Amino acid sequence: MKHVEIAQQPRIDADRFVLRPVRRSDAGMLSMYTADKRVASGTRSIPHPLPPGTTEAFIERSLKDDRPEDVWVMDAARSDVREVLGVISLTYLCRGQSQLGYWVAPGFWNAGIASEAVCALINANPQSNRSIFAEVFQDNPASARVLTHAGFEYIGDAESHSVARGMNVPTWTYIRKMT
Repeated sequence: MKHVEIAQQPRIDADRFVLRPVRRSDAGMLSMYTADKRVASGTRSIPHPLPPGTTEAFIERSLKDDRPEDVWVMDAARSDVREVLGVISLTYLCRGQSQLGYWVAPGFWNAGIASEAVCALINANPQSNRSIFAEVFQDNPASARVLTHAGFEYIGDAESHSVARGMNVPTWTYIRKMT
């Protein structure tokens, strides 16, 4: 693996919330949300049931200088909600490319939170990417709409393993060219 020097993550302003780096104090809210089977089943990597210490280990990985991805919390602290809304991340690939991932807490579904977070991250382009990939499970068309709304183009079908589901799940793959 090629060594990549990782810069400090910037805070990114969206209209209704901010995207900020993960804090250790987020552990309680993140654990509560990721323990929800609906959230875990929509991701590749969150197990269900959530084993003790999983969230804390995720936070520690996210804070390392040599982390493989940048992770932001969707933080509504500047609004009346005053709550963690979800998480969005960019995993470093190579040649100016990253892979986007995100989840939103169920209490905020269908409120445009994911679309706003993805658009804010794309507009900021904090890793100076030339392109960003994303995949969504085919049984989650709402996430596909989030990506197409943000200018991602469909490039094909694949499958990815979901830890929570314990199986491979069909996916749709998307790309967003930044240049």
